[in-house]
Amino acid sequence: MIKSTLIFREDGLPLCSSVDDDTDARLSEQRKKVKVLVSRLTPSSADEATLESGDFDIHYTRASGVAYFVIAERGYPRNLAFSYLREVAQEFEHSYGHEYAKPSVRPYAFVTFDNFLQKTKKLYSDKRVQNNLDQLNQDLAGVKQIMTKNIEDLLYRGDSLDKMSDLSASLRQDSKKYRRSARQINLELLLSQYAPIAIVALLAVFLVWWVFLR
Repeated sequence: MIKSTLIFREDGLPLCSSVDDDTDARLSEQRKKVKVLVSRLTPSSADEATLESGDFDIHYTRASGVAYFVIAERGYPRNLAFSYLREVAQEFEHSYGHEYAKPSVRPYAFVTFDNFLQKTKKLYSDKRVQNNLDQLNQDLAGVKQIMTKNIEDLLYRGDSLDKMSDLSASLRQDSKKYRRSARQINLELLLSQYAPIAIVALLAVFLVWWVFLR
């Protein structure tokens, strides 16, 4: 289940945050971790990633100078979490794309966007909708390539989000290489199956021409 949504400008300015259960100490701790993560984002950091954090997963995506985070319970489908984030990003850009980059913007200037967050969160929490969306999104190749990392490694052991971006790029390159290899193997199989038939057919045509038409 989706628990919290946070939106930051990439210079660290908080733009909006969903209204959540403030009595949940575990959720408050995750939100603090998100704020630390924002401070560690750089232009070369991964654009999309999943960070494992105790009983939760923190998913984020970046677009047009804004970082969108969602905290979800462990086990909530990743493809749905990223589908949710992309829908949030699209609506936020549509609603405030001409405003959030202004230097005069104050922290949490777009709190009214929480209305959209709550409605969308409810939609993505409906089991029937989850099943339908999961079926539609289960083959999204982009989600399969998103890196997963334990947040403790990033916050306390010195690993970086930039390193995740390098790993993600390497994964994509390997995926392309394997696809090329698979196509080459398929082509070789086709040639081995049909080349003899084609050669025999050409010989037969040549013989007919030589005997009857020459």
